[in-house]
Amino acid sequence: MDIRQSIHSEHAKTLDTAALRREFLIEKIFTPDDYTLTYSHIDRIIIGGVMPVTRSVTIGSEVGKQLGVSYFLERRELGVINIGGPGLIEVDGKTWEIGHQEALYVGQGAQQVLFRSSEASHPAKFYYNSAPAHTHYPDKKITLEDAVKATLGDAATSNRRTINKFIVPDVLPTCQLTMGLTRLDDGNLWNTMPCHTHERRMEVYFYFDMAEDSAVFHMMGQPQETRHLLVHNEQAVISPSWSIHAGVGTQRYTFIWGMVGENQVFDDMDHVSVSALR
Repeated sequence: MDIRQSIHSEHAKTLDTAALRREFLIEKIFTPDDYTLTYSHIDRIIIGGVMPVTRSVTIGSEVGKQLGVSYFLERRELGVINIGGPGLIEVDGKTWEIGHQEALYVGQGAQQVLFRSSEASHPAKFYYNSAPAHTHYPDKKITLEDAVKATLGDAATSNRRTINKFIVPDVLPTCQLTMGLTRLDDGNLWNTMPCHTHERRMEVYFYFDMAEDSAVFHMMGQPQETRHLLVHNEQAVISPSWSIHAGVGTQRYTFIWGMVGENQVFDDMDHVSVSALR
């Protein structure tokens, strides 16, 4: 378990590039036949990936012990989006087929979650977020057709994109976790611009669908004290509530966003005009 502590906005101003990357960037999400797990003290979100290839993978009892409970989801809920080949997720004996860019919500209290790939030659890549939960809501598979869609931006400003809201109140109930997938149109490079903060929620961006020689300049920091991180394929950025979160790529890309915090109101944002950024 990689543990990340909360960072005060004033402290963040003093960090150099290496320190910013150490505190906010998750460089390795997928490891063949294993899982990764990063625990952030910011709203106690857990971020990671599961990549079964030749065998099944489960997030075992060792994680429960590290969390001070009997098993991983004893007091947590889980959201999973598959960005790889077709796979299966077994939750306490019930099996769900989760294809490319399909999602599964697993409610609090699930004792065993097992991940498998349908084909070792084209393994599944299950990206997940987990948040503390106070009650159980039913497990549910969400496809792209089920997701709530919104197309925003304009090609003239290079930010035409489609937001697919998988795990949101309009699709299913959760305790606090929300997740979705945003795909930029061909030739578009900017996400979430004009940018915003949301004092009542934190957010994690996971960038993927990128060429190996491309990168995203992810903008972070307070609106009047911005910084950037160079993010490459299948890496994630932790964004505190005080930080903007936007990016521009050297080529088109896709990203998954996940939020936890006080509410689940997608539009509860404190917008910042471009002219106000420093």
